[in-house]
Amino acid sequence: MALFVCKLPITALSVRLSRPRRTARLTFPDGRVFEAPIGTPLSAYMAAATEGDGLPPAIAAILDGKLTELSRPVLRDGQVKPVRVDSADGARIYRRTLIFLLVAVAAQEFPGARVYVEHAIPNGGFYCRIEGRQPFSPEELRHLEHRMRAVVEADLPIIRQEMPLEEAIALFRRAGDEEKLALLEQRRKPTLIVYKLLDTQDYLHGFMAPATGILRHFALEPTDHGFLLRFPKQTAWGVIQPTSPRPPLFEVFTEYSAWLRTLGIRDVGGLNEAIASGRLQEVILVTEALHEQRIGTIAEQIARRPEPVRIVLIAGPSSSGKTTFARRLAVRLLALGLRPLAISLDDYFVDRALTPRDEHGELDFESLYTIDLALLNRQINQLIAGEEVQLPRFDFRQGRRQPGLTVRIGPQHILILEGIHALNPDLLTEVDPRHCFRVYVSALTQLNLDRYNRVSTTDTRLIRRIVRDAHARGYSAAETIARWESVRRGEQRWIFPFQDKADVMFNSALTYELAVLKPLVEPLLLQIEPGTPERIEANRLQALLQWFQPAPSQDIPSDSILREFIGGSILEHYRPWPL
Repeated sequence: MALFVCKLPITALSVRLSRPRRTARLTFPDGRVFEAPIGTPLSAYMAAATEGDGLPPAIAAILDGKLTELSRPVLRDGQVKPVRVDSADGARIYRRTLIFLLVAVAAQEFPGARVYVEHAIPNGGFYCRIEGRQPFSPEELRHLEHRMRAVVEADLPIIRQEMPLEEAIALFRRAGDEEKLALLEQRRKPTLIVYKLLDTQDYLHGFMAPATGILRHFALEPTDHGFLLRFPKQTAWGVIQPTSPRPPLFEVFTEYSAWLRTLGIRDVGGLNEAIASGRLQEVILVTEALHEQRIGTIAEQIARRPEPVRIVLIAGPSSSGKTTFARRLAVRLLALGLRPLAISLDDYFVDRALTPRDEHGELDFESLYTIDLALLNRQINQLIAGEEVQLPRFDFRQGRRQPGLTVRIGPQHILILEGIHALNPDLLTEVDPRHCFRVYVSALTQLNLDRYNRVSTTDTRLIRRIVRDAHARGYSAAETIARWESVRRGEQRWIFPFQDKADVMFNSALTYELAVLKPLVEPLLLQIEPGTPERIEANRLQALLQWFQPAPSQDIPSDSILREFIGGSILEHYRPWPL
């Protein structure tokens, strides 16, 4: 045990009796300390600390290691860091508060209209539709946007109230909100946070801005059978970017809506009811049948195309289920009389010493130029021409390419290339594009908590990855979460810009999956050290998962895409190879 001995005489220590301080002091990352009377809202500290700094505004804060709303009163000294609107948490809070602004103003201006926020669109926005009346006309949308901007200019407070659960249930029963009532059946906490703006009181899943004045960047745009709520992308704050008239992803979400209607499940409350009533097995079987039907349709498109397909390129963001999709597609192609050959783009990596570096001088393994493009193009053309080719094999331990297997293919063979760069037009510049068929795969979730509390597609993929990394790669949840922002940056640069190049899109989301993943991921999230940035993210994911009834995994088929993440896939060791 270490002993600390003070060598100064006691009289020199200047210890004296002091009165309790009636102020609280917050220390910012740059060392500045701001002081105000106890009970002052955190927003006042933040306004004083960030005024005129030229950066995007703060919409929340990290206070003593916890994400905190700016409306909270400060009761003691602490360490604080601004959460700005262009951060991941800040952008989520901005979008959520903007949805509440839309819902509250629409309720005031168009009584009886029920707003549904269905899904995200590329370049920043949500597709929305109306029930209870005809879709908004362009004139009505302009009026609604004008009234929303008036509320923003007024900088009205968004009032946060923690009420007993029974009182909240009575509130939603009086409002006739059956979706919210179904969702609250899963609530185990005795209270619920309810927010109020104008005459609207409602539950919004997650933290909110303290007032409307920060919501200056948005737009409403008419579209098919609904409208778009536009906002800036996190990576380009302050700019509403243009959209195509009908993004290809819209068709995917329309298909998924039809799938949900087939299952009789509209939202998470409906899924929980299906689990409680013993319908989970049916939900799994029908969902998997819809996946199989879609994969079969894609295989037939490839087989029936007038210009013979020689290469299938499969891309998508992390944890989309690309590997399982590629192998299931290969099986369907075999059933149609074709002969698939899987080629890994990873085997064409340049030697590690030649790997490009990013702007920080770090090895950039996400870059397209980690691939030896010249070798790839040459060998693909040789294979299509019927020549014998010795494929490379990348040794990840040594960081170098080694000689691999020697193959030759015939006219009935189809090459399957799967990887994050597969849709990049710079990947196969020397290969005739008429030989290629491009598929974009992603978990495009649309099973929301209720009509405007969304479940992010990114959150679904992160939860999948945490579970897979733990059992298959030995990574902790904290390690996976710590890498996630880097993975997301790579997706924004190398994957999402090329998704519209796809001939078809495949939605790998499974209606039931978060119910099955919940009991697997929650113990992993609880192992994350408190007070860390990773714990903040874990707390957010746990808050989402609280609304899902847990479900067992034994009825999930062995070839399901979900098996890629939870284990037990019959396709784990299957490699499409020429016969």
